[in-house]
Amino acid sequence: MVLSWSQALAWRMRQQLLEPVGTETVAGVVRRLGAVPAYPDAAAELAVRARREGSRSGEVAHALAEGRIIKTFAFRGATHLLTPEEGGAYLALRSASRMWELPSWQNFYGLTPSDWPLLREAVREALADGPMTRQELGAAVTDKPRFRHLGFAFADRAETLLKPLAWLGEMSFGPPLDGRATFQRLDRNSRWAGVPDLEEAGRRAVEAYFRAYGPATPDHVHYWLGQGLGVRRKRIEAWIAGFGDCLAAVDIDEEPAYVLREDLEELAATPASTVVRLLPGYDQWVLGPGTADAHVVPPARRTLVSRGANIVIVGGVVSGTWSLADEQVVTAWFAEAVPPVREALAEEVARLATILDRPLLSTVQMA
Repeated sequence: MVLSWSQALAWRMRQQLLEPVGTETVAGVVRRLGAVPAYPDAAAELAVRARREGSRSGEVAHALAEGRIIKTFAFRGATHLLTPEEGGAYLALRSASRMWELPSWQNFYGLTPSDWPLLREAVREALADGPMTRQELGAAVTDKPRFRHLGFAFADRAETLLKPLAWLGEMSFGPPLDGRATFQRLDRNSRWAGVPDLEEAGRRAVEAYFRAYGPATPDHVHYWLGQGLGVRRKRIEAWIAGFGDCLAAVDIDEEPAYVLREDLEELAATPASTVVRLLPGYDQWVLGPGTADAHVVPPARRTLVSRGANIVIVGGVVSGTWSLADEQVVTAWFAEAVPPVREALAEEVARLATILDRPLLSTVQMA
């Protein structure tokens, strides 16, 4: 089947609740995307609210407080919002490298692989009565003679040792306390489904990727689920191959890609879109396929997007960046992009004003 990239991106916008804007809950948006970068808070909230009709300020924090979503270390060492039901699959992939077994880790932290079950138990025991700050957790863990030397690993900005404890499902971020991060046990969340077996996790994650970020190539899947995360390419290729006829090969402007077969008919019937959307920096729209995907991010603008500029997409293609200056949304439009339809841009600025609950005007500059 021969399709165009404009069709493919329009269908992907539909899958990611960008056109039409969805009616999913906060957790539903996070589930659809797989993961949402959690920092900074304002960007995370905008990423979710941009995909929801009738959203409300503070709804992401409210969903976190209720345990409908979780915040934890996930992809590439950053913090992400996940759902407690599906998030364990991504944590399983992240912990696949078992980097705490590397000689360099053992030497630096003075821990052997046999110490980790005891460390995990110490963390669970410390958090049994509720969330703790980093310093409180460190004090409780280092009270154990075997771990007394680990005080430095719980110092401010020291996160490396904490990350695998999150990947293993022992803890996630809890509610902030006086501006300080806290950690809490994940198994106290009634929605938490645990960390599945790696093979099961891989199949689930690959299917979710094709559903939200397809049509995609094996390189796309490896970028998001494997590159720098611990899962080897051959294993990911085996997971993809395991879908057999459930994946359909498509030709997108003479480039081969794959989509879930059950989505093929809807994809083929999707017309190209010219819808304008204002999204925060590091939005999953660009992080999922990667900023190196020239169909989404113009190669000459990759550095700008990779550094976290707020983005304007038109029909799924990054066509400019935007910023707030007083009551103005200042759009820097890329010279190589299709000229802006000012009515469509003004309509999206008005939608952003509703989300931010403040009057906003639109100003366009050429970048």
